[in-house]
Amino acid sequence: MSENNGFLENSELFKKGKRGFWSVVFGRSTIVVLLLLLQVVLLFVFATVLGERVYIAFGGFTLLAAVNMMFILNTDEEPGIKLSWCILIGIIPAFGILMYWFARRDLGHRVEKRLMSTAISESMKYVPEQKEFMGQLKEKNLGLYNLASYTRANGGYAAYRNSDVKYYPSGEEKIVDLVESLRSAKKFIFMEYFIINKGSVWDEVLSILIEKAAAGVDVRLMYDGTLTITSLPHDYPKKLGKMGIKCKVFSPISPLITISYNNRDHRKIVVVDGEVAYTGGINLADEYMNRKVTFGYWKDTGVRVTGEAVYGFTFMFLQMWNATERVREYEPWLDFTKKCADVENTGKGVVIPYSDSPLDHERVGEMVYLDIISRAQNYVYIMTPYLILDYNMLTALKFAAGRGVDVRIILPHIPDKKYAFALAKTHYKELIHAGVKLYEFTPGFVHAKEFLSDDVRAVVGSINLDYRSLYLHFECAVYMEGTDCLSDIKKDFSKTLEQCMEVSDETIKHTSISYKVFGKLLKLIAPLM
Repeated sequence: MSENNGFLENSELFKKGKRGFWSVVFGRSTIVVLLLLLQVVLLFVFATVLGERVYIAFGGFTLLAAVNMMFILNTDEEPGIKLSWCILIGIIPAFGILMYWFARRDLGHRVEKRLMSTAISESMKYVPEQKEFMGQLKEKNLGLYNLASYTRANGGYAAYRNSDVKYYPSGEEKIVDLVESLRSAKKFIFMEYFIINKGSVWDEVLSILIEKAAAGVDVRLMYDGTLTITSLPHDYPKKLGKMGIKCKVFSPISPLITISYNNRDHRKIVVVDGEVAYTGGINLADEYMNRKVTFGYWKDTGVRVTGEAVYGFTFMFLQMWNATERVREYEPWLDFTKKCADVENTGKGVVIPYSDSPLDHERVGEMVYLDIISRAQNYVYIMTPYLILDYNMLTALKFAAGRGVDVRIILPHIPDKKYAFALAKTHYKELIHAGVKLYEFTPGFVHAKEFLSDDVRAVVGSINLDYRSLYLHFECAVYMEGTDCLSDIKKDFSKTLEQCMEVSDETIKHTSISYKVFGKLLKLIAPLM
């Protein structure tokens, strides 16, 4: 751990986690169960105490529910979220009202917001000026200039030239280069992952991190505290600290009822010496490299970035790391990265590493996706593990297909979460009737999160097409326009398509009744899941 250990212990954002029992007792599901039980108790009390006058209590609940619905309908939330809350409150008012205001009051988020907003505002002075470059973009490519201006204004995510991007069509290919980069580290290693599971992959990576820390390399590791509670001991950061590795756990499960568990650190970032950076959908676990079979063949993708754009990844990592530091250090690492970027690099195109935070209510991840769809002229190719769409995304996909754009989406055939698969299927009929082509990857599970359009622009990152990624999680990705790797992304998409079955009216008819019913019921509250 860092020298600011005492501050970290008291932070809502990064703390040591509890595993097993506490993860169940103080998880989100427990909150839901407790509120449902509270409604049952209230109804029983009212019926017992009030007797024949129980209608007064029900009338009061109805009036209170109506007032809450009117309030919700006049907020600036996404329409699907408003509708879900209104349905929930209408069906089970006591539970729905309490749950809504529990979420509305932002319990567990205030400290996070203050820390993150302070860290982000302080970091903005380290965003490159780029007046000349942005001026050139405005003259030559107004669409890209507008997007770059948007990402820059919302978090300081600048656009970069002179950067090379290598595309990985599988976790197996990525891990080879990642291990090589880690072994070559001389100055620092920054790593941030959603999932780290013990196994051959993590054992190999950890042995390198321990070796490099002992050699004086500054090794820093962040991982999310929810899913790792079943794979890593609660005192793992302390154990790693004894080996010289600075480690933080993001918002672990603890004996505190809070909705902060909704906001997970879903990012995947590695930066080595300011010379190379990695991102994508691939976590540090055996199943992502198909060394362990869970849902058939695991299809995932990632990228390696070198050149000027590595600065953006160093910047993003430090924004999150520094959120809980009393003394926020940016200069030594960003300066070192900038010097590395000054080495001649002839990469083509423009690269924008960017992140998305649920605490600022600006949906950067979704806006970049919508920008790609709206600017597409010939095609948009998408891979995503989940398809739980809000109104804006659904409308954009249908409109693109309606104006003649070839929209193709590859999804899993073997799901990791059956409820998510059932929800995805509720969109199938509407999308294919609008002209969107849907495919299921028959060998197994697709975990890749990528967009490709017109042989011109692409995104590879951690951002799924679902409410959790677009509204609730901390996410990251890299936007590429005109880069050499676009042809590799297209080639991989075409190869993956050969292993897919196309969804049609006939295949939809053969969907099991349980999936259809389950999906339609879940769709009522999909934005709240």
